[in-house]
Amino acid sequence: MYTDEDLNYAVEKGVFTDAAVTEFRSLLATDKQTAMVDEENFRLVGGFNDIFVVIACSLLLFSSVWVVRPISNTLAMLVFAVLSWGLAEFFVRKRKMALPAITLLLSFMGGVFWCVFSLASAFPSFSVQAGSLFAAAVTTLAAYFHWRRFRVPITVAVGIGALFVFFLSLVLVVFPAAQEGLMLVLFLCGIAAFALAMCWDASDTKRVTRRSDVAFWLHLLSAPLIIHPIFSNLGILNGNESLLSMLVVVFLYLLMTSISIAVDRRAFMVSSLIYVMYAVSAIIESYGGIGYSFALTGVIIGGGLLLLSAKWHFMRAKLVALLPISIQRYLPKIK
Repeated sequence: MYTDEDLNYAVEKGVFTDAAVTEFRSLLATDKQTAMVDEENFRLVGGFNDIFVVIACSLLLFSSVWVVRPISNTLAMLVFAVLSWGLAEFFVRKRKMALPAITLLLSFMGGVFWCVFSLASAFPSFSVQAGSLFAAAVTTLAAYFHWRRFRVPITVAVGIGALFVFFLSLVLVVFPAAQEGLMLVLFLCGIAAFALAMCWDASDTKRVTRRSDVAFWLHLLSAPLIIHPIFSNLGILNGNESLLSMLVVVFLYLLMTSISIAVDRRAFMVSSLIYVMYAVSAIIESYGGIGYSFALTGVIIGGGLLLLSAKWHFMRAKLVALLPISIQRYLPKIK
């Protein structure tokens, strides 16, 4: 499986001409009856060897933790993180394998966070919030160095997520009684993640470089952070469902769907899908649909998404045409 990054690399090395690659992309777009820019391509699995390597790495990593854990939890997490980095040196930096890159990045970041958190917890003067603050700060720094070394697209989103944990912990450390305001901070973090995703997207409107992959993961991060605080403040998570609150959630999701269509990012819409499914299911139950509400919700949402997929380009052309030219130039062009 070859990605746009591979084709760009081949052009840089003189294997293909830029015109030949452009013609190749146009040929595929014509054959699939869709523009390549609308495909939201990102490399996840290069082949079954990726899955094989992930299984082997997981066995080694978790077995190592199991062996070292009786000695020290902190040492076990340190070994977990160091092994993840070491494995990435071969399978990511040299072999450039997609799925192992994502897996080893997540294991490295998780190992760093829990190692530092476990170390901070050993000091009685450190609260849980202070430990999370310190661990999130170190994890964010670790994400920066991992990005500089391996350039795995998901690293930016994970690093930004760690930075958000740092800010949330900082709020709790400085203002211990400010738990009510955490949802507002979380919402602002979601807006910031979306803005950052759009910056990466705007720098590659043709969606042919790694910058587009980085934006994909940031969009995947931003949507739940935006919709969850609203969902929580409506009281739905506490069982205080009402028809009005359910309709607000559905309206919010329709708004996010419109934004997804405009920016040509399905990931932004899909990552918050579970919330609207819950809301629609609750609405059906309120009208006596107990017992089959979830199944009926799946039919409604699934059918709607399939219809949207079939008419995605048509709807996007109509929607983008309504936007000002100053905004359109930062979005992928309509084909």
